[in-house]
Amino acid sequence: MSFDGLPPLREVIDRYELRAKKALGQNFLLDLNITGKIARVAGDLSDVTVIEVGPGPGGLTRALLAHGARRVVAIEKDERCLAALDEISKHYPGRLHVVPGDALKTDFATLAEPGSPVRIVANLPYNVGTELLVRWLTVPQWPPFYQSMTLMFQREVAMRIVAEPGSEAYGRLGVLAGWRTRARIAFDLPPQAFTPPPKVTSSVVHLEPRAEPLPADVRTLGRLTEAAFGQRRKMLRQSLKSLGGEILLESVGIDPTRRAETLSVEEFVRLANAV
Repeated sequence: MSFDGLPPLREVIDRYELRAKKALGQNFLLDLNITGKIARVAGDLSDVTVIEVGPGPGGLTRALLAHGARRVVAIEKDERCLAALDEISKHYPGRLHVVPGDALKTDFATLAEPGSPVRIVANLPYNVGTELLVRWLTVPQWPPFYQSMTLMFQREVAMRIVAEPGSEAYGRLGVLAGWRTRARIAFDLPPQAFTPPPKVTSSVVHLEPRAEPLPADVRTLGRLTEAAFGQRRKMLRQSLKSLGGEILLESVGIDPTRRAETLSVEEFVRLANAV
């Protein structure tokens, strides 16, 4: 038995024949010391509903419950994992609610109980992680339905989330995350921490929503950053041609010969409001 009285994760994986599927972007995190560290980054969970995406055999799920999460709602697409998660649910009666299904088709705002604060904590499947983050960053209602997000990504993606203007990694993700949240990398994980080991280092990113981000239309800012960084080697007058190009840029006092990675979040917001 492990620290929480449940069988070791390797035993669970063998018993239910849970080989990670590449098609689902799965890399299982088995080290309960590391999953515990992720749970601690998310803060005090005692009165919180935690939403987890892609729990797999339940390593992080167990850590969240052991660290006192009042309730965990876990969305799992892989039906093979449901029996293992049911075992955890029985061990923590009434505290784990498993939702079988696709995270990309889930309305996350409806998963919380009325009056219960929500935090999102997940070792996101690699193939949907970025898309889910963009959706959570661009929800229409702000402040959003969640208090914070503690998420694992490939390190390269994590660097793009926390990137500053002028850096190689700065792009659409950096603008959206910088606009609406304060984001930081909490710690890195080597490939050996996972089964099977991915080819890359992973990072845990913690994001806290800004109470009052600069006002801008979410969709317009999204279109603008997509156009600007879609042709990042070109001058903005060229990459933003479809949105007004030179005239748009000059109307807000931005030199049309600049490139996307030199613009601050504030300048992108100004442009979005001018569109």
